[in-house]
Amino acid sequence: MADLGSITLLLAVALAAYAGVGSLVGQWRHAPEMLLSARYAAYLTPLMLVVSMLVLVLAFVDHDFSLRYVAGNSNRAMDPWLTWVAFYAGNEGSLLFIAAIFSGAAALAIRLAPDEVRPALPFTTAVLMAVTVFFVAVMMTMANPFYELPITPPDGQGINPLLTHPGMFFHPPMLMSGLIGVALPFAFAIGHLLGGQTGDEWVDTARTWGLVVWATLTIGLLLGAWWAYTILGWGGYWAWDPVENAGLLPWLPLTAFIHSIMVQRRRGMFRMWNIALIILAWGFAMYGMFMNRGGPVPSVHSFGQSTMGWVFLLFLGVNLIGAFAVFFWRYNRLRSAAPLESRLSREAAFLLNNVLFLMIALVTLWGVVYPLVTDVFQGVIVTVGRPYFDIVAGPIFLALVALMGVGPLLPWRRASGGGLLRLLRFPIIIGIIAAIIAVALGARAFLPALAFGVCGLAAAGILREWVRGTQVRHTRGEGYPTAFGRLIMSNRPRYGGYIAHIGIVLIAFAATGSSFYSVQDDFSLAPGERAALGSYEVEFLGSTATPKPDRIERRAQLLVYKDGQPLEQVEAGFAFYPAFSMAATRAGIRQTPVEDLYILASEFTADGRALFRIHINPLVVWLWIAGPILVLGTVVSLWPERQRAAAALPAMRAVPAAG
Repeated sequence: MADLGSITLLLAVALAAYAGVGSLVGQWRHAPEMLLSARYAAYLTPLMLVVSMLVLVLAFVDHDFSLRYVAGNSNRAMDPWLTWVAFYAGNEGSLLFIAAIFSGAAALAIRLAPDEVRPALPFTTAVLMAVTVFFVAVMMTMANPFYELPITPPDGQGINPLLTHPGMFFHPPMLMSGLIGVALPFAFAIGHLLGGQTGDEWVDTARTWGLVVWATLTIGLLLGAWWAYTILGWGGYWAWDPVENAGLLPWLPLTAFIHSIMVQRRRGMFRMWNIALIILAWGFAMYGMFMNRGGPVPSVHSFGQSTMGWVFLLFLGVNLIGAFAVFFWRYNRLRSAAPLESRLSREAAFLLNNVLFLMIALVTLWGVVYPLVTDVFQGVIVTVGRPYFDIVAGPIFLALVALMGVGPLLPWRRASGGGLLRLLRFPIIIGIIAAIIAVALGARAFLPALAFGVCGLAAAGILREWVRGTQVRHTRGEGYPTAFGRLIMSNRPRYGGYIAHIGIVLIAFAATGSSFYSVQDDFSLAPGERAALGSYEVEFLGSTATPKPDRIERRAQLLVYKDGQPLEQVEAGFAFYPAFSMAATRAGIRQTPVEDLYILASEFTADGRALFRIHINPLVVWLWIAGPILVLGTVVSLWPERQRAAAALPAMRAVPAAG
């Protein structure tokens, strides 16, 4: 089976290389037969990689410890459901997953490419295949998952305890898919420039793939926050960890890109901005992979540390130099079709949006690399912690949330000062009311009261647009529910974006509450004793110890009271893995729309006592609710209109086989 996996990897890299080179040669020689064969090679590449994936998964299922990768990331005591997690627990499997998922997405992007981008499609294909070749080649030469050990051990080492969590079933695949997926809109942008297209032919396709990738990366980040919240045992969900930041960095310019490209789509503006943004997004995505695979800053999120980081750093440099070289080569063709007419316009709001996102990206990047700079030039390692990021990036994020409430209300081209005040009157009033309510409920400090007010302003701006549009349709005889549904469907990109904005407002709402108003305390309890924190009391009922083949699970049973009334029983504890000398925490969480009671059990003594850390984390549940709302907004934005879908079907059937 290992031979089959290796052979399919070799076939995959050969097919991808031929698809890339064949596309360029076929384009230059005007050879449609070569273009067609290159496309077929691109379609066959993911098939080879999927076969390789299946071979590796079967090796895990069969406990084939003759493979070094299987022996290093599993054992016979591992729960069967962890097989998929173990598959990408290290560099070898994760690289195979990335190559397979990306080659499949690339083949789909090539197959579904509309007529307007087909003149430049060979160049786009070459970029996509170059990325595929890089990942498969690195895997084959530096991290081959099918490398066989000279002596087969009787059992494997086992999986990293921190990965034994349901979130790991989804978080790494989503995050890896999101990072590598940035190459899709990047390839269409660079292909557009290499192909010499002078208009905006690539915009719709790049926007579609940009939205898909953005949603994937967003959910990956939120799932990572959930994993950190439930297993790392520190009571929070985001610590500005270097690898957390490596996932956030491409998200920032990618978010700016999917907003800014709407201006190019409608007004023919921001052409240079959009090319630069997608290049930066891809550069940051490659930086994120570098940080995950041998990056110089240690992190609990780095599941694939190795010495191959320099290869990814070199690939990052080649990509950025090459992409910006093409950008400046075609610079004169990227002039906007229309000038910015006024600072009080929707176009200006989008421009400010771009600037703010890039500011956050730059201050975040500086916080990550500053310790490296001081280490190299001064010989001193300086730690950049959460206070820096909160103080510097927090206000910029708040300005972005405010802009979400203001920007959609602005008209295109220009707005008058008086008209703008009339448009903003309702959102500002709601924002002030939200701040007053927050103060009345205990938000005495200025910054959290301001943040809650800004969340209210942003939500009110979106609500105003929905109410206004629904009311107009209602006056035409439609019932309110029908009017609202048809309003959403009448302009899906716009109103789908508003739905996603609601998700972002909820994230800001949850982050404000949990960042400013979390409380915690430590308690040592014997069975039958209680601890009080805020309006809660927690009674320690007792504990259990359950030996497993690869770990010992300790669980404390606790009864939760609020205002003297018993609510429910929760469990908190950890699983200790002797082979790794590591414990995987399992927090006991009682979650409500208002706050989480979050309990950690860190130590059990011989006399039956246990040490607990208890947190009260306000509003955290809204962070998890935001995820499905963001997905819904993306789906609505991408859902094709019936008329356009019907018109596109015969056009797709008429697409020539080559070119």
